[in-house]
Amino acid sequence: MVSVTSNENEFIFDILGSHKFWAFENKIRVPKDKIIRAYQSKDEFTFWIGWKMPGTQLPWVITAGTYIKKGKRNFWDVCNKKNAIIVELKDSYYHKLIIEVENPELTMNEINAK
Repeated sequence: MVSVTSNENEFIFDILGSHKFWAFENKIRVPKDKIIRAYQSKDEFTFWIGWKMPGTQLPWVITAGTYIKKGKRNFWDVCNKKNAIIVELKDSYYHKLIIEVENPELTMNEINAK
């Protein structure tokens, strides 16, 4: 799971607990002007999510880490798809952050309001 906080200039995506180990990441900082939008979509949850670079995928348990699909780098940290949001980025290290959060609606509203 990921905790999302913000300050004046950026959003901070903190990877929580043992997910730091599975995702090979502990914190991602993204300037607010690099965020296009946050939304929910089942379209990202396909059988093939990309090449692990590095990452962890235990079917029906956890998908975490960096995955490259169609030449674009995405970050995943999801156990429960119902609480997953997609944060689309521009001119950033990651193309998308596909993350599980505690309250998807509230988090998407906060990110989209920038």
